Amino acid sequence: MLQAKAKTDIARFLMLADKTPVVDVRSPSEFNTGHIPGAFNIPLFDDDERAAVGIRYKKEGRVRAILEGLRLSGPSMNSKLDQALKLSKEGKLLVHCWRGGMRSEAMAWLFSLGEIETDILEGGYKSYRHYILESLSVNKKMIVLGGLTGSGKTHILRYLKESGSQIIDLEDLASHKGSAFGSLGQPPQPSSEHFANLLFDQWKKIDENRPVWIEDESRNIGSVFMPEEFYLNMQKNPAIVLLMNIKTRLPRLLEEYSG
Repeated sequence: MLQAKAKTDIARFLMLADKTPVVDVRSPSEFNTGHIPGAFNIPLFDDDERAAVGIRYKKEGRVRAILEGLRLSGPSMNSKLDQALKLSKEGKLLVHCWRGGMRSEAMAWLFSLGEIETDILEGGYKSYRHYILESLSVNKKMIVLGGLTGSGKTHILRYLKESGSQIIDLEDLASHKGSAFGSLGQPPQPSSEHFANLLFDQWKKIDENRPVWIEDESRNIGSVFMPEEFYLNMQKNPAIVLLMNIKTRLPRLLEEYSG
């Protein structure tokens, strides 16, 4: 049995993450669905290996599952440690799995063989998700900028940012322009889960004494859905609506969607 390492709560973990690299040891598919922005993926198991260990656990119990895990992960331990050594900063890393259990403890042990000091996230990625959704449900001062497509809302937000105002560009985070053809020319959209992670990464930096400008959106931006409480809070805040006729909007519509 691996010796348990002291674990770090989510608030301190995120504070440390400003200077120390975060290693997510979950499987690639878990990581791709959603992860802490800026984290690196060094999975203990790939997707097939994780499934095999899970099946062994259900059929034969914990010890047999551990043996299966050691058999599958053993040959690649050297490459995992090598990646960690290259990523570590001043000999330190932050590590997490899904619930802060055996996967993160196993990898922390492995990294310790390379004299890397690790902090494990208590409760894992699950605690991170709970923390960010709770934070995004808190209503901060917002000014919602509305108007029909082609009114130049995104351009205005960029101007406001250059002028020193706080903005969050929801469409940029969602990789979608928010209209019927909003996916044109955009990279693939993140999952709704990862969109919330990206949103929190900006939300946590907001000065609560000043308003943040946000473009008016429906609950979904393309295939991405905003966290419900965050969206409801948007509706409670004052809005500035741009009223422009089609002759004014048409040149911008052609510019944005005909290229």
